[in-house]
Amino acid sequence: MDRYKITDGMTEDEIDFISHQDNFYMSTIGENGFPYIQFRGGPKGFLKALDEKTLGFIDFGGNKQYVSVGNLATNNKTALFLLDQAAKTRLKIYAEAEVLEINKNPELFAKLDLEDYKFRPERIILLNVKAYDWNCPQHITERYTLEEIREEFAGQHEYITKLREENALLKERLKNS
Repeated sequence: MDRYKITDGMTEDEIDFISHQDNFYMSTIGENGFPYIQFRGGPKGFLKALDEKTLGFIDFGGNKQYVSVGNLATNNKTALFLLDQAAKTRLKIYAEAEVLEINKNPELFAKLDLEDYKFRPERIILLNVKAYDWNCPQHITERYTLEEIREEFAGQHEYITKLREENALLKERLKNS
């Protein structure tokens, strides 16, 4: 953890990690000088690496407060915090944001569009990555999503189903003998 590493843009490790995330926290700075942190969520991979220095996502309709977008209008500095609790991994990203209109950027919207996801797109947020850092995993509590738990136990459920079928067949044979 004490190694000092300089990179010119994100590596495949960061890009792969980002592509598997279904949420992150984004901080902006208000005119009052205080940070504001907003949760962003969507299907896995909704935050997309467009290249090694650029991330983008479609900003969905939400609580109608527009605090983050308002803050970005006066200060485009932002920080993203991505956390995978199951893998005990977290990534901090510092970036400069640009808020773009969808109708003026159809090609970019097409790159960021999410198939089969019911959402109301309001704008595109483009992030020019300035720096990033992997945090120490020491104090991350392992937590799993329902999807991860289901995947882990799928084999056991299949085995139990097979045993139940076998049990029913044996009971039927005993009954008929």
